[in-house]
Amino acid sequence: MELVEVLPQLHMLRFPIGQAYLWRDGTELTLIDAGDANAAPAIEDAVRGLGLDPARIARIVITHGHRDHYGAAQELADRHGAEILAHRLDAPVIRGKEEIGDPVLLDWERPLYAHGLTLPEAPPTRVDTELSDGAVLPFGGGARVVHSPGHTPGAIGVHLPRHGVLFTGDCVAEAGRVMLGVFNIDREQAVASFRRLAALEAATVCFGHGDPLTVDAVAVMRASADRDSRLQVEHG
Repeated sequence: MELVEVLPQLHMLRFPIGQAYLWRDGTELTLIDAGDANAAPAIEDAVRGLGLDPARIARIVITHGHRDHYGAAQELADRHGAEILAHRLDAPVIRGKEEIGDPVLLDWERPLYAHGLTLPEAPPTRVDTELSDGAVLPFGGGARVVHSPGHTPGAIGVHLPRHGVLFTGDCVAEAGRVMLGVFNIDREQAVASFRRLAALEAATVCFGHGDPLTVDAVAVMRASADRDSRLQVEHG
């Protein structure tokens, strides 16, 4: 696992597939996503490597119900007493009570999707708090939940307006350029969510896959959302 400083209060934890983020308010820690089912030891080592205590992880916010985003959440929460939060529409999937819907794959997405399925399945994971659009969470000066469906029904972004930081989950990705995320259950809905996230005009944008956007983020997000909206009309 690679540990990357994005901002003094924010680090990215990059796994072989996907990534999570660690936000720090003094000594209190928040995880945005939790990697795959084997990621807990690496996450704990990364926290300790920053001179911090994993026992200070107060909450784990899950952006959506895919195995590479919540796999280690239960293990970490059990060890350190963290609260697990997710949108109410994906909570049954995370708890293991429902199956996630199948994505509508473009041809070029198929081999990538098959590779993602090589990760271990995530165990059934408790969700302590079910989130809805507009909820404000007690970290980062007030973190606002932005329902951004399309990738999954309960996909969310997390916006920290006071710090100009946005976590997009897998609605948006970076792969040489900023783009609509892959493996969407409803591509048209995902494009609309991309546009909603871009309109927040965050200065730092953190994706579920790919390098964070820290330069000209507002313009890049708007241009990318507009481009992918046109592609949806042409090829959707």
